Amino acid sequence: MKIPRLWLLIAGLLLGIIVFSMVLQAISSVLWQLSYWLPSWLVAPTVLLLLGALGLALYPLLLPWIKGRGQGRKPKLSPQAPGNRQEAARQNLDAIDQQVSRIRDAVARQALEEQRRQVEESLQRGDLIVVVFGSGSSGKTSLIRALLNDQVGTVGAAMGSTSSSHSYRLRLQGLQRSIQLRDTPGILEAGEGGLEREQEARQEAVQGDLLLFVVDGDLRASEFSVVKALAQLGKRLVLVLNKCDLRGETEELRLVQQLRRRCEGLVEPIDVVTASAQPQSIPRPGQRPLQPQPEIERLLQRLAAVLREEGEELLADNILLQSSRLAEASQQLLNQQREREAQAIVDRYSWIGAGVIAVTPLPGLDLLGTAAVNAQMVVEIGQVYGVAMSRDQGQQLALSLGRTLASLGVVKGGAGLIASALSLNMPALLASKAVQAVTAAWLTRLAGRSFITYFSQQQDWGDGGIGQVVREHFDLQRRDLDLRRFLEAALARVVEPLKRKDRQLPPRQGPRRGAAAADPDGPAAAPTTDKPRRSPPTGPR
Repeated sequence: MKIPRLWLLIAGLLLGIIVFSMVLQAISSVLWQLSYWLPSWLVAPTVLLLLGALGLALYPLLLPWIKGRGQGRKPKLSPQAPGNRQEAARQNLDAIDQQVSRIRDAVARQALEEQRRQVEESLQRGDLIVVVFGSGSSGKTSLIRALLNDQVGTVGAAMGSTSSSHSYRLRLQGLQRSIQLRDTPGILEAGEGGLEREQEARQEAVQGDLLLFVVDGDLRASEFSVVKALAQLGKRLVLVLNKCDLRGETEELRLVQQLRRRCEGLVEPIDVVTASAQPQSIPRPGQRPLQPQPEIERLLQRLAAVLREEGEELLADNILLQSSRLAEASQQLLNQQREREAQAIVDRYSWIGAGVIAVTPLPGLDLLGTAAVNAQMVVEIGQVYGVAMSRDQGQQLALSLGRTLASLGVVKGGAGLIASALSLNMPALLASKAVQAVTAAWLTRLAGRSFITYFSQQQDWGDGGIGQVVREHFDLQRRDLDLRRFLEAALARVVEPLKRKDRQLPPRQGPRRGAAAADPDGPAAAPTTDKPRRSPPTGPR
């Protein structure tokens, strides 16, 4: 192996020397020629100008090669994956900026930009948000008051005593960050107002870093569904069994064990704690009733331990969750915008295809014309979804879908469906043209909606393939309401123009005109019917 490599090296050196000598000889020849024709002081500037012109001429040829080498080195310089959740959230926010910039609806764009700003502030804030969540009058506000050791809000016996969210600041020893305690309206309340307050409470819960779910007994089915939904969102929950002063130690222990069993896999057993935020007063004969101190030591210890050990991770997890939800919302709006734009393209080309059928006399040209229409429609739908597609690629995709339509019997079935739905008072030729044109528009509409599904699924027909997509849209278009709307548009766009065109046609000569004389719209046909009747006697025998 060493000998061939040595010979290759020698051959390469010799080739380089030959090329270098040829270049020197060419430069020498150019200098000699220039010195013959130009003064000596112009030779050097002229050579520099010639070399510059040669470089400019070669630059376009060398540019693709330079770019190719630059692209080959890109993987080495590509950014690494995010090292933590905060970096991942930052990357999500950058991606959201690109999505929001494509949304044309000003109101939706401003709403997303506001939500994005809030997530950005959450990424930079210094507080941990702890949301106190639970059913009405379970003791949420009393619990916050006990944690703050101060009166906050109004506490009453009736359900729904807290009608809106409130925030309070709390400091825990050994924790660098401050804590925002957020009191929320009660959930699972009756009435329209109760549903609105519950919606507000759920939104606050989704935005919190840590949730304190307060109950005053065993979990009801409705409460358990809320706990399960929040846990599935990735929220960290601490389940607080409040009002423990109303039951004995045995009953309290039984309830704690029952709550831990029911919430297994959703809430850690150690995160089920007991508290008594506002113990009942103890009557004393002849004296003022004794008000015991709140029993919240277990809750404070568990809250401090969770925030010290996992506070940064909880904060990062919540920010990542918020940015992911915002990215999904912006992507959904972008998809809706793309679908509207693509549907407008489909509607436009549906009536273009119908016009091609209506004005083209030969069936072969009909097929060629509609094929060109469908190919251009595919290209424009792809552009809406950011897919660059050539005209040939669009034509191949359109032909593939056309073959599928024919193999499934959709073309024949669509023609029969349109023919039976249309009732036309027109000459036979124009009636046939109208049915063909409306059928072509309907099939183009069906094909276009299938292509929208294809591009919205990242150029994938799905597990069922192209046939299943076509069948689904065929069934959707056969629905009475959708078909009725389409036929109303078809009558206005295709059938009525053909009728007006038929009325403006001049009388036609020939033996077929006798049949047309019976048409009430053609009184001018009567004089032409007499000529064929008188013509036989004048002819030679």
